[in-house]
Amino acid sequence: MYSYSEFDEAFVRERVSQFRGQVERRVDGSLTEDEFKPLRLMNGLYLQLHAYMLRVAIPYGTLNSRQMRQLAMIAERWDKGYGHFTTRQNIQYNWPKLPDVPDILEALADVEMHAIQTSGNTIRNVTADHFAGAAADEVADPRPYAELLRQWSTDHPEFQFLPRKFKIAVTGSEQDRAVIASHDIGLQLVESNGKRGFRVLVGGGLGRTPMIGKEISPFVAEADLLPYCEAIVSVWNLLGRRDNKYKARIKITVHEHGIEDIRARVEERFAQVRPTFAGVDQALLADIKAAFAPPVFKTASVDGYAAARAANPAFRSWSDTNLTAHANPDYAIVSISLKKQGATPGDASADQMRVMADLAERFGHDELRISHEQNVILPHVHKGDLAAVYAALREADLATANIGLISDIIACPGMDYCALATARSIPIAQQIALRFDELKLEHDVGPLKIKISGCINACGHHHVGHIGILGLDRAGVENYQVTLGGDGTQDAAIGERAGPGFSAEEILPAIERLVLGYLDLRSDPEETFLQTYRRLGMDPFKAVLYPDKEGARNAA
Repeated sequence: MYSYSEFDEAFVRERVSQFRGQVERRVDGSLTEDEFKPLRLMNGLYLQLHAYMLRVAIPYGTLNSRQMRQLAMIAERWDKGYGHFTTRQNIQYNWPKLPDVPDILEALADVEMHAIQTSGNTIRNVTADHFAGAAADEVADPRPYAELLRQWSTDHPEFQFLPRKFKIAVTGSEQDRAVIASHDIGLQLVESNGKRGFRVLVGGGLGRTPMIGKEISPFVAEADLLPYCEAIVSVWNLLGRRDNKYKARIKITVHEHGIEDIRARVEERFAQVRPTFAGVDQALLADIKAAFAPPVFKTASVDGYAAARAANPAFRSWSDTNLTAHANPDYAIVSISLKKQGATPGDASADQMRVMADLAERFGHDELRISHEQNVILPHVHKGDLAAVYAALREADLATANIGLISDIIACPGMDYCALATARSIPIAQQIALRFDELKLEHDVGPLKIKISGCINACGHHHVGHIGILGLDRAGVENYQVTLGGDGTQDAAIGERAGPGFSAEEILPAIERLVLGYLDLRSDPEETFLQTYRRLGMDPFKAVLYPDKEGARNAA
């Protein structure tokens, strides 16, 4: 993985020093909150419902054991003993005290981490496929390109005050695990005529106006990645609306101008900026690629894996759901679920963070990944070590066998923490997970992605959930809308609203009716919820959700 250069180290330390002085002036009253707000946002510090929240960048979701242990230390020393992993592959601390934040940033800098550009109208943390560098189906590891984009975008003088926030995601596989179609720029590594490049999408996004990104180019050569991205952001920076923040994202610009007009403007700007890079970025990319060389995989017997599966049904169940094929057939990718039934999705205690760090160091070539699905990944584990990894995870209460199942729910913090939220998300996720655990139906139901947002900003990605749940305020009462048929993969789709919303008391029974109805509707046990929905359409699911005829009519 990438290690800081002298420039990186000096840059981050200087930012910490600057912010320390700004915090001191805020505490002594020299700065008002209005004056302080843009300064704290530049350093990832939000003011939430009950306290400040610090969002720490984990670029493209990659970190090592030393960094994970430092995150655990910060959680214990300056927070309440846990951290929350997010859909942006970051970690958030929900309870830091303002005077302590510079010390937290200093501690992050000690392990080559920071909170720069995790907020504000700038290019945010670049995200990537959480199986990058390990997946059996990828063209190439996308993380070197994500790191190149991170370095280019950090403190970019032209892009610090954009019309709105801007998000970039990169995948190295045709199977999209980075949800690139819902990003401002989505990049898919491809090969054409023996050359490597990128299929480029633009104008994706969720929130109050969800849109699937449009292809602006089927192939941009590897050497042209940075100037092409610069051209896109530069064009939007001039065209993007600043009169209305709800219409400022690039998705609205693309919608208003049309993809053909945007493509022409980008190509014109690309021709202008391309010569200014003069190959400097390619020399940098070569150095970055060297930092992402694959680990030296060990050669050892894998016989113990099959024996452990045969001897231990719990281990077999876990390995069926939480393991993914690795490019090396003697290895597996391990997904550690942070979604134990009844727990807060994405939360990990300091002790659990240390366990995951230890496992990465002992069995995982010292690599961890954070997924946009709020889980933690050990990307390189030899099959002979899987039984030992499972035993350690089980002891740490981290061995829940539910990856991709109904209790593996994405949920934003909702009204328990967020100042923007209009409804609770966490309790709804907990109730659903606990109910289907009681029913012992998770494995019968099979792959099913439920995503929950506590407001229209859609941080829980509900628009691309097979079942999406959006919490809203209706005259002071929480009301939950249900969308069906969303998809965040290479077959990206925005879910369709089923009908009227449900109260907080009604939403769990509604989801239970929906899932039990699916079991009756599917053609065979292998047909997934999404496949059934695509085959039959909305109507039979609507009838299940709204069982009385009057309700079904209103839903229509």
